[in-house]
Amino acid sequence: QVQLVESGGGLVQSGGSLRLSCAASGLAFSTYNMGWFRQTPGKEREFVSAINWAAGGNTYYADSVKGRFTISRDNAKNTVYLQMNSLKPEDTAVYYCAAGGPMPRMTTVRYWGQGTQVTVSS
Repeated sequence: QVQLVESGGGLVQSGGSLRLSCAASGLAFSTYNMGWFRQTPGKEREFVSAINWAAGGNTYYADSVKGRFTISRDNAKNTVYLQMNSLKPEDTAVYYCAAGGPMPRMTTVRYWGQGTQVTVSS
């Protein structure tokens, strides 16, 4: 059974930082593209970032987070991270880990995590 478990969300001030983690189990992690999406109430889930399974790990970012967020992965730990810096109130959302979507923007996703809340105060 595939599980994706997010952690690291919380409440931060505008301009602050958080690091989200997604621990994966039940899949061949190093062969899967991984990514992050976010969603606010009443809106569709929005692509945030993705990282390729291949050696070198090409990364892609939504324009709204480019230059502020960094995605990375540790295949030895079956974990993908999202480092979020210079956070803005509009980054407030539930953040979801995603596995198995095509690069660059994961227009389809095979597996989803349960989500972790990020709230940025002004």
